[in-house]
Amino acid sequence: MSLRYHVGIDLGTSNTALAYAALGADRVELLQIDQLLAPGQLGARPLLPSVRYHPAPGEIDPAGLQLPWPAGQQPGDQAPAVLGRLALDLGARVPGRLVTSAKSWLSHDGVDRLAPILPWGGDDSVPRISPVAASASYLAHVRAAWLRRFPDAPLEDQQIVLTVPASFDEGARALTLEAARLAGLARVRLLEEPQAAVYDWLHRHRDTLAEALAGTRLLMVCDIGGGTTDLTLIRVAMRDGVPELTRIGVGDHLMLGGDNMDLALARLLESRLAGGEDRLSAARLSQLTARCRTAKERLLALDAPGAVTVTLLGGGAKLIGGARSVELSRDEVLHLVLDGFLPKVAADAPLQRRRGAIVEFGLPYPADAAITRHIAAFLAMHAQIAREALGGSGDAEHGTSLPLPDTLLLNGGVFRAEALAERLQQVLESWRGKPLRRLHNADPDAAVARGAVAYALVRDGAGAHIGGGSARSYFLLLDDAREPVRGVCILPRGSVEGNEIRLPERSFELRLGQPVSFRLASSVADTEYRPGDLAELGEREFVRLPPLATVVRHPGGTSRKAVRVEVIAAMTELGTLQLNCVSDEGQRWLLEFQLRGAAAAARHEAPAATLPPRFGEAEQAIDGIFGSRTQAPGTKEVRRLRNRLEQLLGKREQWEVALLRALCDLLLQRAARRRRSPEHERLWLNLVGFCLRPGLGDALDEWRIGQLCPLLGQGLAYLGESQNWSEWWTLWRRVAAGLPADFQETLVGEFGPWLEGKGVRQSGSQASAIAGSRDDMLRLLASLERLPAEFKIEAGDWLLGQLGASAAGGPGWWALGRLGARQPLYGSAHQVVPPEAAARWLEALLALDWKAIGQAAFAASQIAALTEDRARDLPEALRETVAARLEAINASASWISQVRLAVGLDKADRRHAFGEALPPGLTLLS
Repeated sequence: MSLRYHVGIDLGTSNTALAYAALGADRVELLQIDQLLAPGQLGARPLLPSVRYHPAPGEIDPAGLQLPWPAGQQPGDQAPAVLGRLALDLGARVPGRLVTSAKSWLSHDGVDRLAPILPWGGDDSVPRISPVAASASYLAHVRAAWLRRFPDAPLEDQQIVLTVPASFDEGARALTLEAARLAGLARVRLLEEPQAAVYDWLHRHRDTLAEALAGTRLLMVCDIGGGTTDLTLIRVAMRDGVPELTRIGVGDHLMLGGDNMDLALARLLESRLAGGEDRLSAARLSQLTARCRTAKERLLALDAPGAVTVTLLGGGAKLIGGARSVELSRDEVLHLVLDGFLPKVAADAPLQRRRGAIVEFGLPYPADAAITRHIAAFLAMHAQIAREALGGSGDAEHGTSLPLPDTLLLNGGVFRAEALAERLQQVLESWRGKPLRRLHNADPDAAVARGAVAYALVRDGAGAHIGGGSARSYFLLLDDAREPVRGVCILPRGSVEGNEIRLPERSFELRLGQPVSFRLASSVADTEYRPGDLAELGEREFVRLPPLATVVRHPGGTSRKAVRVEVIAAMTELGTLQLNCVSDEGQRWLLEFQLRGAAAAARHEAPAATLPPRFGEAEQAIDGIFGSRTQAPGTKEVRRLRNRLEQLLGKREQWEVALLRALCDLLLQRAARRRRSPEHERLWLNLVGFCLRPGLGDALDEWRIGQLCPLLGQGLAYLGESQNWSEWWTLWRRVAAGLPADFQETLVGEFGPWLEGKGVRQSGSQASAIAGSRDDMLRLLASLERLPAEFKIEAGDWLLGQLGASAAGGPGWWALGRLGARQPLYGSAHQVVPPEAAARWLEALLALDWKAIGQAAFAASQIAALTEDRARDLPEALRETVAARLEAINASASWISQVRLAVGLDKADRRHAFGEALPPGLTLLS
């Protein structure tokens, strides 16, 4: 190991930068990162644009893409990719092949962030990469460039600080660490970006710090990058003439930044450039957005021209001849950016809840694009602690009760435009009624990377430290029946990294040999909590985190079924939350975040109640049918089990998730005895499917699905029983939301040939039995949302051919609606059928008589639903045709509204789409 440098890496949404300082020195330098500027032209630049271009085969001579280090496949690559400056230029010329904003996708739990989904909206022929792997590829490029510059000091051997937004939750932080690991950087420390910007400023003023901070009591850092707005409050106090800095507040995750501004400009120019088209495709809009980014940077520069020309190239053979140009003036850019994103508003201006016009590309941008209103909300949230930092006075004498910072530090590429910095300062000064001091940021593009190095120097004892500990309070959610949800504080805000927090008055009993999980939430609010405090968790003040889970193995030599433990929480030196369960004997189990399943989210709207008092009798009843007794019960006893369970536990439609999963666990433990008779098999399949539906919603469902999946290979025991086949397919449909993508493909391989009538010849009774469950296979097919889009297109085309104009389509029309739905119930949005195929199906549906075929109308409403994601939405004219047809037959108002507005499914329609009711208190989050 050759440790010689402190290294800071800013893995930004728009650019990646690396700064470094030799051990024992305090001079911070930027690495000039080698990258392609043109095919065959290498150059070194301080910033590596965080973009990837995926060229078409034969588009670029491979010799022109050679980098000055050994060719090696980047993390997640399926084909060669171009990174950096050349990628930006290529992406501006050719639509649909540029991967941008990977960092923004890391924080988007509405998709599978480990799946290859980028470039979003690109053509099917374009290779895809996951947000994590894309982020890893930028880090791997920087690592290779570093090694070329310092061959005797590999980057992985240095002390690395990697920055993340302060608003990143534990899931996004864990994915960032995973990206670093994939890039070969296994040992990194995380630092919040606003703090890094402050550390850079502190380092630059280290010799005159007391003088430079004289008069400052409350510093607000506003870091607006390409993808996020990150807000932080820091209290400044003088102790014996030395500044003492404490971070006292951070903002919620706010996906607003330069990308949104570029997109808004692209929307402005779209109508002028569309050339008769209703609107540009997602790929073409992405191309236009890249051109608007370049135009914006030119027009907001100090020596900006009055206007620039923005050119949108044609596609394919019309690359040049199909080009269109339009003029964009500096006044237009200033008006849109200043009034749209930094408007002059009052300090008490509420956030707008109505969604604006900048929702594109599948990312969950906030409804209100006005950053100034978000700043007002942030200051209001931290009013109490900010007032204390200001000495208790606030600014009431200046017309507002909102305590306002007296000093401002701006960071991020957007503030290279002085007009934006001046506008934000003007708004804050109008709220204060007096001037605000703005600290000079010498290099907003590189301040975060440089500040990460300065932070490393401070850890070595050189410079002022920013205290404050954890920015959030963390809570363990309780499974009681109260509203609102309650939680136990396990790590208060301000906890110092490395210190373990114990809850001596609270202990837990963990089952041995089975997975156990903890549901967590966090809050950035000012409220002071102590470890063990109970808190009511409101939706707006608290953010739910991915569950934590582990399997508690049996300690050697024990036959116990459970062990008593206490939960110990700590903020690690890496900057992440860590939880352990520790037994009375000192045995320790680490809990880990579950990240892959985040896209298929589900939640309890009310916490599950404790198990009913007669649950023990229910277990005995199940044992009476599926237990280990030598003589199997008769058919009548088997058939009576469902009624007996309802007598003991109430109507099964009212069974809550905790009860359903407890029953499921009992049945899974007795799976081997489902084969005693055809009736046993039918009942077991029916009950397990009912109790485990929809396959997610409880933190242990992934484990349960893992116990269930091997049954596919075992198959049915009674192959000639048509009703058993029906229950078999119904079981898999009910739990489909929990089935992994590869298993869903395997499942289709099992029933697909039978569905198409091409099954292998079997005995007459088996073939007849399987044929009798054809409708169940069709429902199952439509419920497998994790199938690749090309599978769904093939299935939908086949289904449409089978249905024709028949009114007696059974579940066929419903299935077509599920296959072509714009908004999946549980799947990732990247697996939705592309608009071109969906529009083709919709045209066929429009040719039908919807009064005679009611399910066709429902299918049309699913296929034409508006999502405000251009990569999924159908043309507006076609959607309006569907809405008008729905109105003409007096269809449900909810069907019509979801075609015209991005409102999603209501409870009744969600049940219709799912095929049956979800368990009480459980909601699928699409």
